[in-house]
Amino acid sequence: MSVAERLIRFSETAQPTPLVREIFRLSLLDWSACAIAGASEPVSRIARDIILQENHGAAGGDGARASVVGASSRSPARAAALVNGATSHALDYDDTHFAHIGHASVAVIPAALAVAEEVGVDGVAFAEAALIGLEASVRFGVWLGRDHYQQGFHMTGTAGAIGATLAAAKLMDLNAEQTGDALGLVASRAGGIKAQFGTMGKPMNAGYAAANGVEAVRFARAGMTSNPGALDGLNGFAATHHGACDDTAWKGNGRDWLFETVSHKLHACCHGTHAMIEALRQIDAADPQRVEVYVHPSWLTVCDIAEPRTGLEAKFSLRLCAAMALTGWDTSALGTFSDTACADAELVSLLDRVQIAGDDTLAETAARVRIDGVEAEHDLNSRTDPDALRSRLSQKAASILGPARAANLVSAIENGVDLSAFTSCLRGL
Repeated sequence: MSVAERLIRFSETAQPTPLVREIFRLSLLDWSACAIAGASEPVSRIARDIILQENHGAAGGDGARASVVGASSRSPARAAALVNGATSHALDYDDTHFAHIGHASVAVIPAALAVAEEVGVDGVAFAEAALIGLEASVRFGVWLGRDHYQQGFHMTGTAGAIGATLAAAKLMDLNAEQTGDALGLVASRAGGIKAQFGTMGKPMNAGYAAANGVEAVRFARAGMTSNPGALDGLNGFAATHHGACDDTAWKGNGRDWLFETVSHKLHACCHGTHAMIEALRQIDAADPQRVEVYVHPSWLTVCDIAEPRTGLEAKFSLRLCAAMALTGWDTSALGTFSDTACADAELVSLLDRVQIAGDDTLAETAARVRIDGVEAEHDLNSRTDPDALRSRLSQKAASILGPARAANLVSAIENGVDLSAFTSCLRGL
């Protein structure tokens, strides 16, 4: 069975579990909070302004039905997906799935939401299609394997485009042949490189993935054909993009949901520091004298800035993040990581007591800490009680949006997605 056939079969037969439906609602809250908070970022403003300029004079037309975060007027689905994908990834505070190291939500949810508004379905249909796309994105990324990522491809842009396509195809009610054509078409468009990390190009990878999915589905619905074997066939996507073609990725597909273990950023800093922060929260240490932190060695080249001087460097400093966690700083607040924090006397005095070391027996998602002989460990992949996660994500949304706006979002999502109320929140109405 080809990869396209596996994806199509999954889309036709998938039965989301109650748990994965709940995780999706929480991810939707997190995605929308990140998008609204990111709407004022330069990449968001530029993308939004260009799209709205292109749509000038046609904003009220039949072809402009999709909401754009931070804008009162609407846009065609492909344009809205592009802007909303980039906007929701602008702060890099959105969820990550470590099975393939990708940000699935920022690629799939914008595509699903834009098409759902365009075709006029309800929140139930939107949620089901988005979940199918999210799961497909993760599994396709696992199938591609780490070599694809290590070669420089950004999974959010590549695997994300596949998930966006499957979600959009579900909402546009494409048949199996048309969906195969859409997947073949997007194989020529899916892209994104890690060279963009640290620039506005990184969030644009998410926007491109969302838009490419919508575009491929619209073309396929109009009758455009392609090679449905373009994902895994001769000279296909995997062959040309260093894909491992790991068929174990499809084990349990349609029964077990990998998306259940998506990792939400609960701290406004590098994801490599999060397991450490969670472990430190388990120990009550009023005046620690020696703090030992052990993480997977891969993080030592990412977030081990020993003496950060700027707010951006602070986000990539295990030592400073540890000091913040130990002294009660709110690491979920965007404003916590500032130049001022780097010079704070209490934090600076703690830095020399924090020792960072690599331990290759730990998973990339785990950390072990020892404070004056007391140990604790945390793995981001450990299952989190949905009620506890809901509380943490609600606090995060309130922290970055304010309590009133966060409460409106929760109300629009918690009892099944009310698309009208939800998109009003996104548009700021």
